[in-house]
Amino acid sequence: MIGGGQGSFIGGVHRMAAALDGQIELVCGAFSSNPAKSKASGKDLFLPEHRVYASFEEMILEEKKLPEEERMDFVAIVTPNHMHYAPAKMALENGFHVVCDKPISFTLEEAYSLKSIVEETGLVFALTHNYTAHPMVKQAREIIASNKIGKVRKVVVEYLQGWLSTKLEDTEQKQASWRVDPSKSGIAGAIGDIGTHAANLAEYITNLQIKEVCADLSIFVEGRRLDDDANVLLRFDNGAKGILNVSQICAGEENNLTIRVYGEKGGIIWQQQEPNTLEVKHLDQPTQLLRTASVGIGQAATAVTRIPAGHPEGYLEAFATIYNKFAHVLQDIKAGNEPKAEDLDFPSVDEGIKGMLFINKVVASSEANQRWEALSTEEELVAYS
Repeated sequence: MIGGGQGSFIGGVHRMAAALDGQIELVCGAFSSNPAKSKASGKDLFLPEHRVYASFEEMILEEKKLPEEERMDFVAIVTPNHMHYAPAKMALENGFHVVCDKPISFTLEEAYSLKSIVEETGLVFALTHNYTAHPMVKQAREIIASNKIGKVRKVVVEYLQGWLSTKLEDTEQKQASWRVDPSKSGIAGAIGDIGTHAANLAEYITNLQIKEVCADLSIFVEGRRLDDDANVLLRFDNGAKGILNVSQICAGEENNLTIRVYGEKGGIIWQQQEPNTLEVKHLDQPTQLLRTASVGIGQAATAVTRIPAGHPEGYLEAFATIYNKFAHVLQDIKAGNEPKAEDLDFPSVDEGIKGMLFINKVVASSEANQRWEALSTEEELVAYS
């Protein structure tokens, strides 16, 4: 693990998720840019002292020297955004697979660079857009793919939080301070932190691509340097229209990620705060409430459900599903087998590039007084390649 030391929220999430299915063991780490803090964090996690490193560079080089059966198989990067690229690049170039928290990088150029390295090395790269791994999200994707609600016409996705309703960063709260700092977060605040989750979820569930955006970013808390609220119009590649509403200043909201998709014959509604329920609407019959692990749930959702109906599964389990699929892919590669298609169902470097394009184009649209921006053009792809 790179990052995720004492005081980290997301580091603990990744460790719990990775360990949940018994396929992955934490064997080493560089848990902080402060060597003393890294050592203290490793001690808290009961790691042997010689496998706790002062820097990610030291960890990668020292682990590479170990016999293959002893060295780490992959790295999990759980640092702030500005520290994703360098360790991911170095790990890949030294033969290690990578799991990285989102967004994939600090800049779009870095994202394209990582894609090139992944393609050159043939190594596996997973991005933890965890919400796509919920069983009922996979059920929604299956319903839409089977044309049960008809051609998708409208997508409404919102991710509302209230934790930054005040200038929390001035209290030196760690999770707030780096997220509103352009030198660590990048060119976007809320749209990069949670807006990328919303956009990724919309594309995954519908199996459509966002082609154009028209955005209005705002900073409501005086003195804040990055956006804390965003309203974005979406155009999808099948002609569907959408609305993406993201905010971290909706006082009283917790982690309210909700998506509504409407087609010619019906619609679906899924809410992250009630993840085990999927609402399915029809033109000509009553609304259905589908539940995780209940009768009639499809294979994709069933395959990532761990416990019987009525036992809540949520945030940690969704993270764990990405890690579990990633582990199965690595096991197949080690055995010389072709990874199974169902195990490759996790966000990759390609979703990372889409996320960075989304951030860049949303910011550009807002700065140009809500001008429509295409998410990718042939000229851009040529330039970055």
